[in-house]
Amino acid sequence: MRDYDIFKDQVYRLTGIDLNSYKETQMKRRIDQLIARHGLSGYDDFVTNLKSNSTLLKDFLNYLTINVSEFYRNPDQWSIVRSRIVPLLINTFGQDLKIWSAACSTGDEPYTLVFVLSDYIPMNRIRITATDIDDLVLKTASDGIYSEKSFPALPKEYKDKFFIKREEKYEVLPEVRRCVDFKQHNLLSDPYPSNLHMIVCRNVLIYFTEETKEQIFRKYYNALAPGGVLFLGSTEQMMSYKDVGFERLDSFFFRKPL
Repeated sequence: MRDYDIFKDQVYRLTGIDLNSYKETQMKRRIDQLIARHGLSGYDDFVTNLKSNSTLLKDFLNYLTINVSEFYRNPDQWSIVRSRIVPLLINTFGQDLKIWSAACSTGDEPYTLVFVLSDYIPMNRIRITATDIDDLVLKTASDGIYSEKSFPALPKEYKDKFFIKREEKYEVLPEVRRCVDFKQHNLLSDPYPSNLHMIVCRNVLIYFTEETKEQIFRKYYNALAPGGVLFLGSTEQMMSYKDVGFERLDSFFFRKPL
């Protein structure tokens, strides 16, 4: 176990990622699998190779940041966004909404936000900041090209309206891509935006320790303007939402009081 503690310190110095903030059992298992896959002898050998092999380092970061995403994931929740949350936000803040899609992975989520918002707001007024720690998935997101497997739940009306089919791939329309600003961001160490009207962060916090999740929830609260809404994923719960200061709108929706 001491070897792993030393390894965590070396990874932090090399990448700025604090593995102490992640659930240790599942993270250590993933890293051990990666070391075995590359035929390396242990943590010291792995760190030595990370320092000298930029491709391995990128692969490691991509592997570390577990990227699972799809358009309109958990349709019932997106129906709530469409029917209740967006009208509430427009009623509170107007049409120029300031929205952050945190840990956005391959971009499915911020683009889904654009689709839903466009039912209420002209496309040229929609601006979303979308961030992730992994520059590889941000490149995929910026390119906006997806395969059929990304659409198991996306309503046909959105698929027909916002994509161009090119052979076996689907490309997000340029006017949709222009609505989203993709940036690299570390949830654990980088400053958060401020005066936000909505934060979407789904199915990411499950990999963090309870202490780290609590810290992130408080940062989200501080980042929201009064009346702003936090949208979490179906794998996550915020049992202490009252202690943080939120009021609960629905199962995965929390509002900072006005």
